[in-house]
Amino acid sequence: MPTVIPRRRPGFSPAADAIGSELDLHITGSHIVHALSPGFCDAASVYLLERWLLQENTAATGTPPQVEARRLALRIGVDAAEDWEGVLPVGQVIVFPRETPYARALATGQSQLLDGVDSHTSERLSASGPGDTRIDALLRTVSFLIVPLRLRDRTIGFVSCTRGPHMPPFARSDAVAVEALAARACVALDNARRYERERRTALAMRRSLLPDTARTFEGCRIAHGYLPAGQDNLVGGDWFDVLPRPGRRVGLIVGDAMGHGPESAVAMIQLRTAVRTLVALDIDPIDLMRRLDALACETPGASFATCMYAEWDAERGTCTLVGAGHPPPLVRGTDSPTAPVTLASPGLPLGIGLGTYETTVLRLSEPTLLLLYSDGLIESRTTDIDEGIDRLAQALDAAVVGVKDTARPDILPALSRHLLSSVSAADANDDRTLLLAELSPAAV
Repeated sequence: MPTVIPRRRPGFSPAADAIGSELDLHITGSHIVHALSPGFCDAASVYLLERWLLQENTAATGTPPQVEARRLALRIGVDAAEDWEGVLPVGQVIVFPRETPYARALATGQSQLLDGVDSHTSERLSASGPGDTRIDALLRTVSFLIVPLRLRDRTIGFVSCTRGPHMPPFARSDAVAVEALAARACVALDNARRYERERRTALAMRRSLLPDTARTFEGCRIAHGYLPAGQDNLVGGDWFDVLPRPGRRVGLIVGDAMGHGPESAVAMIQLRTAVRTLVALDIDPIDLMRRLDALACETPGASFATCMYAEWDAERGTCTLVGAGHPPPLVRGTDSPTAPVTLASPGLPLGIGLGTYETTVLRLSEPTLLLLYSDGLIESRTTDIDEGIDRLAQALDAAVVGVKDTARPDILPALSRHLLSSVSAADANDDRTLLLAELSPAAV
């Protein structure tokens, strides 16, 4: 049998078919108003209740004296929203008194059909653009339609449509058509709001986890870089930090909790918080790692997490390294190429509970670049880890060769960005994290 393609309701543009295709509130709102104007009506706008956008309770609690709604999208004829930004800006919060048709639509859940704009709207439009001929044209509206946006048993906003004298007044069938469009739009708007809330949460979490690389340490300049695996994973299991230690030392750490989901992110946060607590104690790096291992045994999702800890003492010119199943750091001297550090022991991943860790001490007599990184920068479907380490070392060498003045404050961040981009998108199946430090002994 031939496939039956449902016909789009007459008057709605192809933008109606795009509603829900993007998890973005503003894009969804734009699709709604573009579906309606200019074919179905002269002007269309979408408003969402402020309390719904702010995640507040939207259950009915009687009839409020006024409602606050934010203008999400606007389209008047073929004009762009930017053309009306100075008069009717998108994002503006409007207070609608109880007696307005907007408040009635929200309170009753019923569409409102009017022969022209109400007095509140007329006064508001006149005040928005006094003497503006475009506003005068809007005030000559002969038919006004307000359709509530109903999400399950709650009203979350409304769609308003206007027609001028050159178009027939809205009929009940027009209201039914917009109500059907609004029902589909509500689901798309709710999905977009939920996604944006999760994205804001993830971004806030990621910002809170960034080390304070603007802080200065004796003989140590630092830059960091992080790219999540995939476009939607804003926070994964990688963590990194820069921490002051007693005796003017500084601790650097990069770690990786297995996986990419929220469980990995929670485990990562707990491990990172534990490291911050432990480095404040005057304990040696091995004891620090043993305590972190013991904590990982009791932390869901933290078993088999890996990390590399480096402690720099500029006065002594020593960099003490201890690893827990993590890839070895890379070092580059002033006149020597980048190479991986030969560790006394790679150590076992955290959470196994054996606590067998050894230190590797580097004695530096000249400024040296130290690179800590996660395995996302070296792992690939087509090469083994050793080849990935060599490739990362070569990438650092190639980036440093063209640098004439390594003391410039923007050099380390630029090198970090270059190293992050050295992994092709096809190989980026894991989070990419790095901590790049220039270690300078006090005697130099």
